[in-house]
Amino acid sequence: MRDDDIADWLSTRSWSDWIRTPIAGDASARRYERLIGPDQTSVILMDAPPEVCGTQKSFVTMAQHLTRLGLCAPEILAWDEPLGLLVLTDLGTTDFAKHLRTTPSDERMLYEHAVDVLRVLHSAPPPSDLIRMTPDVGTGMSDLAFDWAAKDQSADLRRAIEAELHRLLAEVDPAPGALSLRDFHAENLIWRHVEEGPRRVGLLDFQDAFVTHPTYDLASLLRDARRDVKVELVDDLLIRLDPDAHQESQRLAFHVMAVQRNLRILGIFQRLARRDGKARYLKFVPRVEDHLRADLSAPALSDLRTLISRAFFETGQP
Repeated sequence: MRDDDIADWLSTRSWSDWIRTPIAGDASARRYERLIGPDQTSVILMDAPPEVCGTQKSFVTMAQHLTRLGLCAPEILAWDEPLGLLVLTDLGTTDFAKHLRTTPSDERMLYEHAVDVLRVLHSAPPPSDLIRMTPDVGTGMSDLAFDWAAKDQSADLRRAIEAELHRLLAEVDPAPGALSLRDFHAENLIWRHVEEGPRRVGLLDFQDAFVTHPTYDLASLLRDARRDVKVELVDDLLIRLDPDAHQESQRLAFHVMAVQRNLRILGIFQRLARRDGKARYLKFVPRVEDHLRADLSAPALSDLRTLISRAFFETGQP
């Protein structure tokens, strides 16, 4: 039925006779297709049924915001909000992960370009209607980890972890002010080598953008659940992100943001596997746990490290 609705919708538009090719999607219910015309021109069809995915207004609004900043987001060519269908410009087929599988020596160069995008992103005030990841919000976002991934689910241990995570979030970012695209990682960044400056990086999957600490997206980029990133890039890219920042404070914020994010990801992946039957996400869990261990090894996180180890790691050891 859904495919019939899409075919009917396309039949009245200029892409009616274009070849439809499925594209691997993300963890959401959205589906994507590449529509290829007779001259090999292509566009992207986003299929986001409103009854499952809600409105895509935030995607459209954020795409427009990013474009105004001079960044490379898809242009909205058509949008049917009641049907949940969008046609977008095609930013390319080569994401960072794909490029680096064949040219791993480019890792530093690509990641430096990604950080330059973040600098542009942080150069302007974020849209006013976005969620702010206050300490309360950030702590609440970890609920998924306890609900789906904790091996020790005692109420006292959960409260202790929440209290310590809240304390750290309040220490490093009591009043969040930086726009975050939230899923800023290698499979959502398109490498456009023929472009120049920040437009060499095409941006995808930003509809869940919110306001948080400037290091949040860097943590998303460098603590990638799907690929290993050279450890030595962390300090260099923290400096590149903001050369004027107090680097010890930036590093602490990075570790805290990474722990908060990866706790949530542990819960998301376990829920996808156990509730939604998407067992393929379990293969990423060991890397996410390794990331948690790496960031919890920061001295300022020692108390949280002990608590999280008891709750989430098999032996209770970091």
